[in-house]
Amino acid sequence: MLTRTLLCASTLLAFSLPALAAPLATLYKDPQCGCCEDWAKHMSRNKLPLHTAPATDMTALKDKLQVPANLRSCHTATIGGYVFEGHVPADLVQKVLRDKPAIRGLAVAGMPQGSPGMETGVKQAYQVIAFDAQGRQSRYASR
Repeated sequence: MLTRTLLCASTLLAFSLPALAAPLATLYKDPQCGCCEDWAKHMSRNKLPLHTAPATDMTALKDKLQVPANLRSCHTATIGGYVFEGHVPADLVQKVLRDKPAIRGLAVAGMPQGSPGMETGVKQAYQVIAFDAQGRQSRYASR
């Protein structure tokens, strides 16, 4: 009986561990936006699946999440306690989740061509900006 109980407990634990290790990830977007879905696919291909939550008042959501007005884009994601605004590349999201810097999140302002989810054949240079809860901003990466 003890062996059976231990086997059941270890099986339950094995199935629970991957769920516990994955950060809670939600993509907030306008239901009509297609590039947001393309960004979500980019994230999923990079082992960062997102739960999509349609949002009609994105301005209020971005205000609540402390996204600076000059960094706003079409969609906002929350992953592992951080905010990711716009078309932030998955490798930089993974770096933030791994390194846990003292920032509120990362943003790619606007919708630069060639950024993840905006692959149109044209490639614009763009900045990935780190921001904190006090509104301070700094360049995190250039692409």
